[in-house]
Parts: sequence; structure tokens; C-alpha cells
Amino acid sequence: MASPFQRADGGPKTVIVTGGAGGIGAQTIRTFHSKGCNVVIADLPHSQNAAESLISSLSEPGRSMYYPTNIVDWENMRALFRETKKRFGQVDIVIANAGMMESKGFFEFEEEESGELKEPMEAYRVLDVNLKGTMNTLRLAMHAMKSNSPDTDGSRGFVILIASTSGYFGGTGVVSYIATKHGVVGLARASQRVANQLGVRVNVVAPFFTPTYITGGYSEEWTKRGLPANTVEDVANTIVATSSDPERKGHSVMVAGQFVREIETARAALTTQWLGEDIADVMAKGGKFFDDMGGYTLPKPRM
Repeated sequence: MASPFQRADGGPKTVIVTGGAGGIGAQTIRTFHSKGCNVVIADLPHSQNAAESLISSLSEPGRSMYYPTNIVDWENMRALFRETKKRFGQVDIVIANAGMMESKGFFEFEEEESGELKEPMEAYRVLDVNLKGTMNTLRLAMHAMKSNSPDTDGSRGFVILIASTSGYFGGTGVVSYIATKHGVVGLARASQRVANQLGVRVNVVAPFFTPTYITGGYSEEWTKRGLPANTVEDVANTIVATSSDPERKGHSVMVAGQFVREIETARAALTTQWLGEDIADVMAKGGKFFDDMGGYTLPKPRM
């Protein structure tokens, strides 16, 4: 039986991990490499030293590559996929891991000297990186994978979008981050029709609290209170398992240390209980309407 980390022709699968030079991304690179995959670290230019150090620590550095990448820059992202295919032949798995959290509160009402409210530029940057960058990654991944030869299960590739428990809950008040992670979940849901047509499996991994750079401000206090937490290994193992499981399609896998749960199917199963039979029936009929139409009919652009 072929390994889930081998292509149809028997060669190793190639994995791109955005934000792959540190934290969860770096551990994901290590784990995929240990499975025999070619790995591509896509990260910002200032991460070059970390990426090169990571590559040198791998057992077979020749199966790895670093490409300086800004996921918000479309041309840069096109070059990432182009150079990956030039080096390794094709792209089989993409982990859209790169992301950021704001360092300034959205409702810190900074004012100009005139007393007028300043524009929240950092919030816009979070939107760009976490949502626009993830959209760029997904679109290029699906385009690259649609011409791959299918595996025995019919899949031509796997894409994992990294959301967060903040993509389902949002009580911490971190406005931009929470909004974008909800957006990532919506992006995965909205992509399923085309993904199924192309034979690409698009899933979400939603980690609970994981000590990394962006959680540094409260990690120590969290640990002191004895609260449960992921390790980067927990999350990386879940990412790798999800991206090699042919049963995963349109799923969202939440990982909280020893607890791993699929939550999209559970959400769907509870729709009637959540909305009531009457509204659930209306929603189901509306969904069937769009299925029968072959999807949503887009409006013509306004002149």
C-alpha cells in the first residue's frame, strides 16, 4: 500500500508551509520531512537565517528549500509556486500557516492633534496577512494542484488553512485577529464546491492556545495557572495527519493538547437544534437551490 506521503508515481510529495521558519510552521516542516516529503519553507526575508538553520538540522537537507515570501504579494507568491515546481516537479500539500496578531488594540482610540480619530493601519495589516494572504495561498495552491495526477483515493492535493479556536469563538477582544480567523473558516467553507470539482481536499486546523511568539505576552501566566496548552508538536502532528487522511474533506480539526475533535460535521449535525426545524428547513431548501443552479450566480459588475 502506497504511503500517503508519496505521489502516484511513487516519488515523495512536496509540501509548502507558509510561515515555515519558526513556531508551528517549523515543527510542521520537520514532521513532514521525517515522513519523507520534500519541504519548502516560505517565510519573510528576515527569517532567512532561521530557515537555513532549520534546513541544516534536517536529516536530508537536499529535500528542502527556502523561498523568501510575503504572502500578501501576489507576484512573490506566484514565484514561490513556480520555483517549487521547478525544483520538485509539483506541489502536493500546502499549509497556509503564516499569520499575525495585532500589537495595538482596535479600540485604542488614538487621535490626531486635531482630535480626530487615527486610521487603524495595523488592523488593516492583520486583515491583509491573515485573510488576503491566506486567500492568495489557497488560490495558487488549488491552481497548482488541479493538474496533478490523482492519488488512489482520487485526490490531487491537500490544503490546510490554519485558523484558531478564535475562528469559532471570540471573547478575548482581539478584534482583527478574531475577525480574520472567522474569515479563514468561511474561506474554507466557501471553497468546497470548486475544491471537490478539482479533487483538492481543503481542510482547517484550529489550534487552541499554543505557546509561540504571538502568545508570548501571557504564556508564562497561563502556565502558572496550570491551564491546558498545545505544544507545537501537537499542532504539527494534527496538521500532518489531517493532510494525509483521505476522509478529511471540508473538515475543521480543533486541537487542544491531547484532545482532537472534528467540528464542522458536528456543527452541521446540530443545525436543526441550533436554528429550529423551520429555519433549518428553509436553509436546506436554499442550499439545494444553489446546488441545482451549480452555485451562486454572480452579479454583473456595475459600470
